[in-house]
Amino acid sequence: MKVQSQDVQYSQFYANPFYLNPALAGSTELSRVGVNFRNQWPALDQSFIAYTAYADHFSKKYNSGFGVVISGARESFTQSSTDEIGLAYSYRLRLGENRFLHVGAQGSLLSRDVLFDQVILGTQLDIDKGVILGEPGQGFTGDSRVRAADLNAGLLYYEEKFWIGFSAFHLLKPQISYLEINSNKLPIKYSIHGGVRFDLAPGYINDFFNNTDQERSLALAFNYKSQGAFDQLDIGAEFYFEPLILGFWYRGLPTKYNLPNSESLVGLIGVELDSGLDFGYSYDFSISKLGQRVSGGAHEISVRYVFSSKDPRKKYYPELPTFRY
Repeated sequence: MKVQSQDVQYSQFYANPFYLNPALAGSTELSRVGVNFRNQWPALDQSFIAYTAYADHFSKKYNSGFGVVISGARESFTQSSTDEIGLAYSYRLRLGENRFLHVGAQGSLLSRDVLFDQVILGTQLDIDKGVILGEPGQGFTGDSRVRAADLNAGLLYYEEKFWIGFSAFHLLKPQISYLEINSNKLPIKYSIHGGVRFDLAPGYINDFFNNTDQERSLALAFNYKSQGAFDQLDIGAEFYFEPLILGFWYRGLPTKYNLPNSESLVGLIGVELDSGLDFGYSYDFSISKLGQRVSGGAHEISVRYVFSSKDPRKKYYPELPTFRY
């Protein structure tokens, strides 16, 4: 039996930098910590939960970014879990006055666990009598734990208003089969992402003592992913009205099978505080055949904090023109 597998999907991938591209390690040029949480299809009887926690730092001395990431996923239907811990490194090359190239890599250790002691195989079912023969897990002879090493790599080029990136995950194609060694490996995931940012007329924020400039901008972006038999294109827009961020994504096209592939519409709202603490919330409205009523869409939350010894009122965002979420 051959099973196709793919990675967990996040909607706020720019707020989850190591999920998108390891070249984003240290991209704030400061120190940063963040967490992401996603609840997929909450209306179903089963749960699909994913989370990420990360920290990174940029060293001006070595012109390099360093990061660590911990991620995981839980599925109640299959009684399975996936965990990963990784270390990332990126180097920034200056190609011109306002042109840069980040080169990054991430090495990880993967762990996949499943509770096979609760699995009932088809051969254990006596359809005529309507009973189960033996105990759950009795017919399974494989290993319930799989451990493997993995490697990811990426590039990110950006100018003052434009960016384009490429990343490849699972270059070592780690084993994912519990039954046979080397029988089923996780396919490489490729991603091409980019966009452009437009400055809008600035405004002013009144704090009762004085007025400060208010940044206003509109960014358009795309993210194309391909992994094994699956591919997907996300197209989105993000409006920044300091301190508020509003975003919208359409997830769907194309498909390798020439069939309709509309998956969801994603709405996002984020807020940045003067302290360097940012919050983001997004909701996926399902437009696939699964349906919104059946699935309940998906909720996703991101929280991050950027450390700085500078004026606490200074914006901590990097010079990258990319999306904030």
